[in-house]
Amino acid sequence: MDNHVVIMAGGIGSRFWPMSTPECPKQFIDVMGCGRSLIQLTADRFDGVCPKENMWVVTSGKYIDIVREQLPEIPESNILAEPCARNTAPCIAYACWKIKKKHPNANIVVTPSDALVIDTGEFRRVVEKALRFTNDSSAIVTLGIRPTRPETGYGYIASGDRIMTDKEIFTVDAFKEKPDKETAERYLAEGDYFWNAGIFVWNVRTITSVMRVYAPGIAQIFDRIFPDFYTEKEGETIKKLFPTCESISIDYAVMEKAQEIYVLPASFGWSDLGTWGALRGLLPQDKSGNATVGTDIRLYDSKNCIVHASEEKRVVVQGLDGYIIAEKDNTLLICKLDEEQRIKEFSK
Repeated sequence: MDNHVVIMAGGIGSRFWPMSTPECPKQFIDVMGCGRSLIQLTADRFDGVCPKENMWVVTSGKYIDIVREQLPEIPESNILAEPCARNTAPCIAYACWKIKKKHPNANIVVTPSDALVIDTGEFRRVVEKALRFTNDSSAIVTLGIRPTRPETGYGYIASGDRIMTDKEIFTVDAFKEKPDKETAERYLAEGDYFWNAGIFVWNVRTITSVMRVYAPGIAQIFDRIFPDFYTEKEGETIKKLFPTCESISIDYAVMEKAQEIYVLPASFGWSDLGTWGALRGLLPQDKSGNATVGTDIRLYDSKNCIVHASEEKRVVVQGLDGYIIAEKDNTLLICKLDEEQRIKEFSK
């Protein structure tokens, strides 16, 4: 199989301010305090799935240098600069049409750059199974995460029938928007709803033909760009035509409309790390429920806090319950965890 991985890395991570900023968003930060940024961890977990020369990153033009620095093993020609943000459908089309030019039989995994996976061995097993399924078929496979709680912050995938040829793969009945608490509890109880991780697997023939049907405007633009890939005209043509794409997610453009969509439910310790609360839940905690990232962080009479201050020599916190304390680049945030939805507002 001619396997390829496309990492989408254009987001600005505004919910993780001040750690994440438009100049250096969360995918480029060592969020976990483990010595690797989220995009480096993303690339690492595909070791053995495909060679580094078959890895691709689509990102904003202003992050190209950060990607080169953090992922030096990925060829520079595989780091694709979006002239402007146009959501995930044009981002994915850009990578897939370019891959198709030199790899007409490519089998592709598309993944966000800013999620966390704990069990990388199980992750690879599941991805390789999906790749085998899509390699010589017109199927699209999305990875569904088995829910562990009634989460209202994720979209869900409703599964249908188990397929005859593989007991782990199901048809998709529907993609569901983020639910309210009552609906999320019903999804969890029923057992055939899975979190949508935004990880997709398909062969390049399938995605380009499906986009021609369901996102013809975007497909036509990339058909016009296609002759200029790998030529000196490529950059100029992308700058001219990419901004004319409709700004739309791959879910709305393709996944909710296409026919041959399957879900492969899995449990590999996944989190989209969308909130400070989610990060606190994944980091080691002391007996009072405090999680910390930094060299010398001391907590007294405090519980259920997250402190992220990797640039400070020493941080001392006393008497707080359920707070975020985060510092970066001379900006300090002290915010109640249950008010963290206001962080976007604070960062303006």
